[in-house]
Amino acid sequence: MLLKGKTAVISGAASARGIGRATARLFAEHGARVAILDLDGAGAAQAAAELGPDHAGLACDVADPASCRQAAERAIAALGQVDILINNAGISQPMKTMEIGPEDWRRIVDVNMTGVLLLSQAFIPHMRERRQGSIACMSSVSAQRGGGIFGGPHYSAAKAGVLGLAKAMARELGPDGIRVNSVTPGLIQTDITGGKLTDEMRADILKGIPLNRLGDTIDVARIYLFLASDLSSYVTGAVIDVNGGMLIH
Repeated sequence: MLLKGKTAVISGAASARGIGRATARLFAEHGARVAILDLDGAGAAQAAAELGPDHAGLACDVADPASCRQAAERAIAALGQVDILINNAGISQPMKTMEIGPEDWRRIVDVNMTGVLLLSQAFIPHMRERRQGSIACMSSVSAQRGGGIFGGPHYSAAKAGVLGLAKAMARELGPDGIRVNSVTPGLIQTDITGGKLTDEMRADILKGIPLNRLGDTIDVARIYLFLASDLSSYVTGAVIDVNGGMLIH
């Protein structure tokens, strides 16, 4: 078990078909005690209960500093310590450039990028005190290729911002024993994509994916596991693609 004796906090992990939930299950299978954070507090509690009695589910709005601080305090109290933070929470919005209003921009950037900063800030003092920690941040292939299928330009901008933020944090926090990395998934089959892909769209998308399939949540969860574990003990500031070859660079 790669995470035996470790504890992990995963944001945005209540959705049954989401990447965060798959990551929580995989981490638990590898011995970690997990705190699931989600805007849906009841859903987070239910998801944690399904993992077993040693896990916790807590409400958290990653776009709100006070909510992040409170969730961090409760997670540390519940787990005793926090070794791993997975900044997984995110939302998407398919829009064109000229359709994006100020409120659309704020909402997408606040959750996808600012939320990474706020939740990290809530846990960094604890990790610094312990001189260890692994933080992994959810970005997207959309940040690298300039747009995707289900996210607009504001989504691409926010996810690109995550890459810069994570690299800067990696450089700053390395001397404290804290590693910070990013994951850039391609098209993963989740609730976001569920029911939105027609057979024609799917066939067209697969033409551009060398592995000839869409990604599953477990594909991303396994990369989070690698970054959380000692297998990646000398990896920080990295960006790991999980896109089946949709973008090779």
